[in-house]
Amino acid sequence: MKAAVFHSPGVITCDTVEDPTIQDENDIILKVTSTAICGSDLHMYSGGIPQPRPMVMGHEFMGEIVEKGKNITHLHQGDRVVVPFPIACGCCYFCENDLPGGCENSNPENYGPEGGIMTEKGGGMFGYTDLYGGYNGGQAQYVRVPYANFGPRKVPDILTDEQALFLTDIFPTGYTGVMWGDLKGGESVAIFGAGPVGSMSVKSAILHNAGKVIVIDTLQYRLDQIKKLTGCETILWEDAESTVEKIREMTHGRGADLCIDAVGFEPERSFLDRAKAVVNFEKGSMKVLEACMSGVRRGGTVSVLGVYAVNYDNFRLGQIFDKGIILRAGQAPVHAIIDKLLKYVESGQVRLDDIITHRLSLNDVAKGYQIFDKKEDGCVKVILDPWS
Repeated sequence: MKAAVFHSPGVITCDTVEDPTIQDENDIILKVTSTAICGSDLHMYSGGIPQPRPMVMGHEFMGEIVEKGKNITHLHQGDRVVVPFPIACGCCYFCENDLPGGCENSNPENYGPEGGIMTEKGGGMFGYTDLYGGYNGGQAQYVRVPYANFGPRKVPDILTDEQALFLTDIFPTGYTGVMWGDLKGGESVAIFGAGPVGSMSVKSAILHNAGKVIVIDTLQYRLDQIKKLTGCETILWEDAESTVEKIREMTHGRGADLCIDAVGFEPERSFLDRAKAVVNFEKGSMKVLEACMSGVRRGGTVSVLGVYAVNYDNFRLGQIFDKGIILRAGQAPVHAIIDKLLKYVESGQVRLDDIITHRLSLNDVAKGYQIFDKKEDGCVKVILDPWS
């Protein structure tokens, strides 16, 4: 089959690899009909998260079941399903408590309670390094899906692939950031990052009846697009100080009730930012998280959706304590909320496919990664067709 294979930082190519096979009676094999490049994929592409061997990429995918293990009773050949990006067993302590990202069984080689940088990680994920299980991903013509009694959800016939695809990751992730804010209606929400996850955070804030939604980004074209789609207010990031001041001016001087970091550890950085990271043996920067902690009001919530892969010096614990900030972070509990989110999409309360800017063949995956990484050609979201 054809698949997008990671070889080394900056090198992802469309290769011919062996087809996946059933390895457990709880597996299914999907013929992938639609897949996407995610911002998290760029952490491998950049080398920010290491991967020593070739791996099939991709954790945003859906498709048609072509084979299933003996234990799969509720799904059948020909069913069209969407698959959550965490790989979770459904029966361990964390799965039973709506924390599938902490699954105790899906990452047996590298799982543990510590959450270290290179050891004792969380549950498995598709196409996201050996640290998270070493599972091949879905930027391919076929993919093996383990624990299929728990993860995949049937897609209603009334929805196209593109209407449903983002239930895999970015819509649940954006929704989680808002959900953690415990909005009652009328609150102010400041979202850092107008990429795919930031865009879904805006849509989720609107679903929660936020009174004011402010989106911050370094690129005007991304701000223009999300404003056109949702009517949100925008701030073009020039520096942290002026951005935080503008947020306060727009929120009665207090700061936003909820700030969402939808960027993570690889924002655009100056030479001094990069030099500091080298001196402190850090990967990337926490400048966006710092801006969130300044931009949120006292007693407000900061939701961290962007990935942070290492520890950081000068963490602002004093500011968190003085302001009484509630800090929530981590992977979205997709399995726990996907059915609710599917109903939002099916009823037309939210549209997901309007952020797509590029549709490419899987053969052109190298180009897709390049324009997504470099933010070229007005790129916000790239969809790959494995069969064109």
